[in-house]
Amino acid sequence: MTTLPDFRLEMHFSRWEFKARHHMTASDSETIAMSELLALADDADREAWDKLTLGYTETYGAPALRSAIASTYQGLSAADILCFAGAEEGLYCAMLALLGPQDHAIVTVPNYQSMETLPVTIAASVTGVPLRPENNWRLDIVDVRAALKPNTKMIAVNFPNNPTGSIADQQTFKALAELCAERGIHLFSDEVYRGLERDPALRLPQAAELFERGISLNVMSKAYGLPGLRIGWIACRDHAVLERMEKMKHYLSICNSRPSEVLATIALKAREHLLDRNRALCAANLEKLGAFFAAFPNLYEWREPDGGCVGFARYLGADGVETHCRRLVEESGVLLLPSSLFVSDLLPVAQDRFRVGFGRRDIEVGLEAWRQHLRADSGVKRSA
Repeated sequence: MTTLPDFRLEMHFSRWEFKARHHMTASDSETIAMSELLALADDADREAWDKLTLGYTETYGAPALRSAIASTYQGLSAADILCFAGAEEGLYCAMLALLGPQDHAIVTVPNYQSMETLPVTIAASVTGVPLRPENNWRLDIVDVRAALKPNTKMIAVNFPNNPTGSIADQQTFKALAELCAERGIHLFSDEVYRGLERDPALRLPQAAELFERGISLNVMSKAYGLPGLRIGWIACRDHAVLERMEKMKHYLSICNSRPSEVLATIALKAREHLLDRNRALCAANLEKLGAFFAAFPNLYEWREPDGGCVGFARYLGADGVETHCRRLVEESGVLLLPSSLFVSDLLPVAQDRFRVGFGRRDIEVGLEAWRQHLRADSGVKRSA
């Protein structure tokens, strides 16, 4: 592989994530204390925690963890699971395992940068398929069919989508899986926000459940709200692909943290409790966020996303979204992500958007700081 370009979003976070007073663009759900998580453990897992030693664990992941992960899929077993140190490592290994220098890939746009950058770096060619704002950022299967080439080896999607929060409709997603199955194409599906749908009827099946070449990526960080565990995984019934990814992991994390594996097992067994909690928090925060945007119709255009805990709002101000976001963080400590951090080499991305998050507690504190910034700015403009 050649040298990868800077990861725009992560570079921006390196500068601001732990300095800004109000992190209003967080992509994860509210986390919990260690004591609260341990209180959810059954007797066997509590004993496993109390007797824990700090040795290495298996590259594929601890058997108990893989079994717990497999239980979140229909028709899969622990043999179909490979664990990673977070979702990013899994995504990295998957792209290297699936693509070669003679291949073509298709990815949705806008996207999380590495889902595009890695295929562009590895494959002979990559085609972007647009998620259009006028279509509520929904995937159109016609666009996918138009992008196909004889050497297409992988299609990569992310639903609920980051940064838009969109979800493909059920018919489109199943048609996509059928298309991939017919042509022997791997469907790489980033499902890290699955479980945070605004309406349960929007929840898609997981790609790994649908056919052998379906590949599902998930992690404890987003919907579960446990990013500090650094536990992600790939679910796939194509064991040859899993074996290729395992060999790549030998050059990366080698194995996961043993304490994190036990804690993730506890969380997965208590997943309904965690997901119910986080869905309720997102729903409450969406109401507050919607009321905030409605109070400034001359500045913002907002549509509630289908799922996840981030959305892609439109900024209408004459100063432009880049200036607006920069002034918010520098002057008032309110961190948002302007659309320049989601630009694509494949397709244009609307340059009047910004990502806002709504998965964490105390959103009203950040909204008030944001509101005061707008009022102060309005006063300055009036006096000028």
